[in-house]
Amino acid sequence: MRLYRNSLLLLGLALLPVACNDIDEQYPEGGTLTREQSQETNLAIPERMNSIFSGMFTMMGVPDAVTAVSSGRADNFGFISAAFSQDLEGADICMENSNYNWFSTASEYSTRNANYANPYMRYRMPYNQIGVANEVISSYPEDTEDSVAINQIAQARAMRAFDYMSLAPYFQFGIDKAADQPCVPILRTGVDYANNPRATVQEVWDYILEDLNYAVENLRGSVRATKEKIDQNVAFALRARANLFIGNYAQAAEDADSAMVGYTPATIAEVSKPTFVSVDEHNWIWGINLTSEMTGADMATSSSWICAFSGNGYAPYINPPYINVLLYNKIPATDVRKGWWLDENKHSPNWATLTWQDPKTGATASGDDIADFIIEDVKNEYKAYTNIKFGMKSGIGSTTNNNDFPLIRVEEMILIKAEGLAKSGKEAEGRKVLEDFVKTYRDPSYDSKGRNLTLSDEIWFQRRVELWGEGFFVMDAKRLNKPIVRFHSSDAEGNPDCNFPNAFAFNIAADDPYLNMRFPQTELNNNYAVVDNTGGTQPVSLQNPSLRDGVTD
Repeated sequence: MRLYRNSLLLLGLALLPVACNDIDEQYPEGGTLTREQSQETNLAIPERMNSIFSGMFTMMGVPDAVTAVSSGRADNFGFISAAFSQDLEGADICMENSNYNWFSTASEYSTRNANYANPYMRYRMPYNQIGVANEVISSYPEDTEDSVAINQIAQARAMRAFDYMSLAPYFQFGIDKAADQPCVPILRTGVDYANNPRATVQEVWDYILEDLNYAVENLRGSVRATKEKIDQNVAFALRARANLFIGNYAQAAEDADSAMVGYTPATIAEVSKPTFVSVDEHNWIWGINLTSEMTGADMATSSSWICAFSGNGYAPYINPPYINVLLYNKIPATDVRKGWWLDENKHSPNWATLTWQDPKTGATASGDDIADFIIEDVKNEYKAYTNIKFGMKSGIGSTTNNNDFPLIRVEEMILIKAEGLAKSGKEAEGRKVLEDFVKTYRDPSYDSKGRNLTLSDEIWFQRRVELWGEGFFVMDAKRLNKPIVRFHSSDAEGNPDCNFPNAFAFNIAADDPYLNMRFPQTELNNNYAVVDNTGGTQPVSLQNPSLRDGVTD
């Protein structure tokens, strides 16, 4: 297994110096085509358009997709690495502070450095995809009546909305308190990319909803070949997510309800073992479909970083990500999700039937014995609270890191519906939706009032547990005006209420401007109209010990 030191390489050494105005280099065909030439070419050679359209989806999780060249980076696997980084900037996921942890930049918040690779990749990936979506959209006449063309345009517009939603929450606060503040540039047709200022938060979300409204309307009755593509359910789900973020709660609930048609949550039995690995799981509405050919023989993917069972991954070698003990301690013992993580004694009933064999010695370990089972150059001892939520698609110990990644699950839509109802004057209905879901599919003993939380905080608690590791924490914290709370005591080292490494043990106030991402230096160099975010300072160990989030208090 190849391992890398997290040396925080400068972009000039790690990545190509490219910016938003270089997007069309992703698909060079002897030079940039005009819109009219592109349309003529696509009519004459439809295979070209189909290739570009398919590439818009496959690039989401392919290693090295950001630069379209082999950078040799272990943290460069598209949207999945961005989602992982976003969660690591939150409060619920811990990782070791080690020389092999390429994502320590996220945990320590040095991701605000304009010359670091991690924030560059998180900025570039959505704009790469926006560029491809724009090419799909502009490759057909605006008045086309061709059903295939309209379907591809609708999927591209939904994807473009998804990409802006992958940027907007992280570069500015929410619409409720920052509607007129600068967010991110919008790549409109004909814009001068060298002089393209940041659109306001309101403008960006209006643009997102405009795309999603088109997608919902024009994907009606569409049938997709695989779950990596977008159909009307996905468009409804993305619009539900967008409406939730901007506070259109009644519409969010309605859209979530429409998105769920034809889908049911994973059962208690289905999540009583490590899973969440395949787009074929019936509760997935949309996901990234990774094949062994896409991931290669020695590529880092989500499997190698978040899955405890990879035979060729960073997670089992340097310890898989683990849950913040503050959140874990709030999960009832009767909730099946408690077993998604090892307890303080490294026990979980969820892996009782699993066996891992050392391919060299033939030695095996099963169930709880896997925690301290050591395989040379493959696996070390696991810590307490290690996550075993995510299984291994190719089997425990497999060296093929081809786990798929969930982008939208029906469970998220249920929680959006519950929150949307509760916050639009229908609290009783929202509470019933929440209780019906948890009691039927996660914890038969569930009482939504058992933790004495507000209904809003109770729903956030359920989101934090259910969607752990899927990239939602920071987006939720910012829209809910919540602080990042990783520890409670003023002296975290050695205290039972903190299991973050001391360097990462800090809390951040909800209004701290340092929560807003900074723009990569290449964007600042190439788009002189962009004015960067400022304010705040990088967090330091043990800062703000008195902050509380209303859930883990």
